[in-house]
Amino acid sequence: MNLTETTTHTLEVPGATLAYDVRSGGGTDDPVLFLVGSPMGAAGLGTLAGHLTDRTVMTYDPRGSERSEKTDLSRATPDDHAEDLHRLIQQLGAGPVDLFASSGGAVNGLALVASHPEDVRTLVAHEPPCASVLPDREAALAAVRAVHETYQSRGWGTGMAHFIAVANHRGPMTDEFARQPAPDPAMFGMTAEDDGSRTDVMLGSSLLTTTHYEPDFDALRRTSPRIVIAAGEGSEGVMASRGAYAVAERLGTQPVIFPGDHGGFFGGEYGYTGEPDAFAAKLRQVLEEG
Repeated sequence: MNLTETTTHTLEVPGATLAYDVRSGGGTDDPVLFLVGSPMGAAGLGTLAGHLTDRTVMTYDPRGSERSEKTDLSRATPDDHAEDLHRLIQQLGAGPVDLFASSGGAVNGLALVASHPEDVRTLVAHEPPCASVLPDREAALAAVRAVHETYQSRGWGTGMAHFIAVANHRGPMTDEFARQPAPDPAMFGMTAEDDGSRTDVMLGSSLLTTTHYEPDFDALRRTSPRIVIAAGEGSEGVMASRGAYAVAERLGTQPVIFPGDHGGFFGGEYGYTGEPDAFAAKLRQVLEEG
């Protein structure tokens, strides 16, 4: 069935105005399906949403990202984003929802389930980059802080090059690795020129708040929603995948393996194509098992 209608809305919340899209589907009695990332917004989830047109689907831009304006100058934490998701669920009168959440969105989804379990039927948390719960947490967190410091001192291109090096490192991190300087941005087709702006949400704030956040595992273990931790088959060994395995271990489960890597659901968004057909089919299967 094709999408019947897509509407865009805004919601005023404390410290921000959230932009969100609702794709009205038909043919099932399933709950509304939220597809979320962080700081990635709705634009990165269009292909995945297009595979799930029998469901009503909500996507949104987290506070400070894309179309969602942020007036509160403090760093938004996963708990802040969880409250935003809670308010969106209330606004739509949709709870309990099914929630697919990737990367920082997965961390926010875990925070939502811990604080508002009544809002969610099934959470699929795809590769939450929880460096805070890794066995090598001190070195991993130091590497993340080094990326942030590179961005603050040398600008976007060098900061992003440093992020790529850290995010794609496979295996445990060491103190020596955390101290390594940023690679040359030219290796990734980027310039080292610093235009002086420091407006990038990921490098400027969410990278720190997401990786340093430790979920409330006691609350998650006793909660009623079904929690599925997902890891990409092509991501083995990188921090986000290792975070998924570490979170699953703390919850007493095993990750469900999804096609592709960290961006397995992309269908050309941001110039990257994963395995969106297979990814969407796996997501549908996991949700139907609930």
